[in-house]
Amino acid sequence: MDKQSRLKIAIQKSGRLTDLSLDLLTRCGLKFSRGKDQLICHGENMPLDILLVRDDDIPDLVQQDVADLGIVGLNVIEEKRLSFEKAGIQPLFEQLMTLDHGRCRLCIAVPDEFKYQGAQSLQGKRIATTYPNILGNYLKQNKVNAEIVTLSGAVEIAPRLGRADLICDLVSTGATLTANHLTEVETILESQAAIIRTPLPVSDSKQDWIHRLLMRVDGVQQVRESKYILLHAPRAKLEQIKQLLPGSESPTIIPLEGHPDKVVIHAVCRENVFWETLESLKKAGASSMLVLPVEKMLN
Repeated sequence: MDKQSRLKIAIQKSGRLTDLSLDLLTRCGLKFSRGKDQLICHGENMPLDILLVRDDDIPDLVQQDVADLGIVGLNVIEEKRLSFEKAGIQPLFEQLMTLDHGRCRLCIAVPDEFKYQGAQSLQGKRIATTYPNILGNYLKQNKVNAEIVTLSGAVEIAPRLGRADLICDLVSTGATLTANHLTEVETILESQAAIIRTPLPVSDSKQDWIHRLLMRVDGVQQVRESKYILLHAPRAKLEQIKQLLPGSESPTIIPLEGHPDKVVIHAVCRENVFWETLESLKKAGASSMLVLPVEKMLN
């Protein structure tokens, strides 16, 4: 297959989404080799190549049809969308689906001693951020006049350096804020990873692989927390036991040979099966319970 027929997907070269995105593609069946300083990884068993780039370059590369697909955070997508609109450019990249990793939030955080009493507390303040367009949009919506201090990194130390009064930054666990004596007071944007695609038409072969990849991604996401559970159950307690199976839609029920009063239940549980779940099932009369991980699933 020639180079023009191969799908190109752009992902963050280093950062919180890198390993998660590569793991997702691996789970979708892609085999590739990656050198230490390699910026392009060639798929060995699929016509798909990975471009390792800065995360804020991904929407541009997809918009310009350099990459067919991109995996990037909603925070970057929204910042770029607002940036394009501000420049009078129509954002053309299309968001195909959100992913279940890379969850975080863009928040306003203030020094611990700051008395925050709502958005109007930001009036006249200096706010450090790497997301000036999203922050500017928020301030405009709340009719707040504040100075936006745009930084490329290390936003959390800006108040201690005297460069800003407070910050607007991505928060995952909140540990970085605590370490820098900051308190989260307002969430501007909930974010997670998403797949975007080029606005231009692609060949039938590329479109087929995009469809197959999205189907595999959906299958991977469905089974991330799913478990396959097998158990024996008394017929008289069948309805009660079915209600205890977490996230199960329609379990398969089979007669248990030699035990007319019992059945075998096979079910895919799309939520975690905890020890407490098994204890509740046992209390309801279930026995011979076996819980297995689910590797792949297609509907």
